[in-house]
Amino acid sequence: MIVINVKENEPIDKALKRFKKKFEKTGVLKALRARSYYEKKSVRLRTQVIRAAYRLKLQEGAID
Repeated sequence: MIVINVKENEPIDKALKRFKKKFEKTGVLKALRARSYYEKKSVRLRTQVIRAAYRLKLQEGAID
Protein backbone atom coordinates (compact mmCIF):
# COMPACT_ATOMS: atom_id res chain seq x y z
CA MET A 1 0.00 0.00 0.00
CA ILE A 2 1.35 3.38 -0.99
CA VAL A 3 1.18 6.05 1.68
CA ILE A 4 1.77 9.70 0.86
CA ASN A 5 1.90 12.16 3.72
CA VAL A 6 0.75 15.56 2.51
CA LYS A 7 2.70 18.24 4.31
CA GLU A 8 1.18 21.47 5.52
CA ASN A 9 0.87 24.14 2.84
CA GLU A 10 1.95 21.61 0.19
CA PRO A 11 0.10 21.95 -3.10
CA ILE A 12 -1.96 18.96 -4.17
CA ASP A 13 -0.09 18.89 -7.48
CA LYS A 14 3.20 18.11 -5.74
CA ALA A 15 1.61 15.42 -3.59
CA LEU A 16 0.03 13.83 -6.67
CA LYS A 17 3.37 13.93 -8.46
CA ARG A 18 5.04 12.12 -5.54
CA PHE A 19 2.22 9.56 -5.51
CA LYS A 20 2.53 8.90 -9.23
CA LYS A 21 6.30 8.47 -8.93
CA LYS A 22 5.95 5.97 -6.06
CA PHE A 23 3.19 4.13 -7.90
CA GLU A 24 5.32 3.85 -11.02
CA LYS A 25 8.25 2.47 -9.02
CA THR A 26 6.13 -0.33 -7.54
CA GLY A 27 5.39 -1.73 -11.00
CA VAL A 28 1.77 -2.56 -10.23
CA LEU A 29 0.41 -1.14 -13.47
CA LYS A 30 3.09 -2.83 -15.56
CA ALA A 31 2.29 -6.20 -13.98
CA LEU A 32 -1.43 -5.64 -14.45
CA ARG A 33 -0.99 -4.93 -18.15
CA ALA A 34 1.28 -7.95 -18.55
CA ARG A 35 -1.35 -10.22 -16.97
CA SER A 36 -4.32 -8.78 -18.85
CA TYR A 37 -4.12 -11.71 -21.27
CA TYR A 38 -2.32 -15.04 -21.32
CA GLU A 39 1.01 -15.13 -23.11
CA LYS A 40 2.71 -18.42 -23.86
CA LYS A 41 6.10 -18.96 -22.30
CA SER A 42 7.74 -19.37 -25.72
CA VAL A 43 6.34 -16.03 -26.88
CA ARG A 44 7.48 -14.34 -23.67
CA LEU A 45 11.00 -15.72 -24.06
CA ARG A 46 11.12 -14.70 -27.73
CA THR A 47 10.19 -11.11 -26.90
CA GLN A 48 12.82 -11.04 -24.15
CA VAL A 49 15.49 -12.19 -26.62
CA ILE A 50 14.42 -9.58 -29.17
CA ARG A 51 14.49 -6.81 -26.55
CA ALA A 52 17.91 -7.91 -25.30
CA ALA A 53 19.30 -7.90 -28.85
CA TYR A 54 17.89 -4.41 -29.42
CA ARG A 55 19.44 -3.11 -26.19
CA LEU A 56 22.77 -4.65 -27.16
CA LYS A 57 22.66 -2.93 -30.55
CA LEU A 58 21.85 0.36 -28.82
CA GLN A 59 24.86 0.00 -26.53
CA GLU A 60 27.16 -0.81 -29.45
CA GLY A 61 25.93 2.25 -31.32
CA ALA A 62 24.58 0.35 -34.31
CA ILE A 63 21.18 2.00 -33.91
CA ASP A 64 20.90 5.78 -33.83
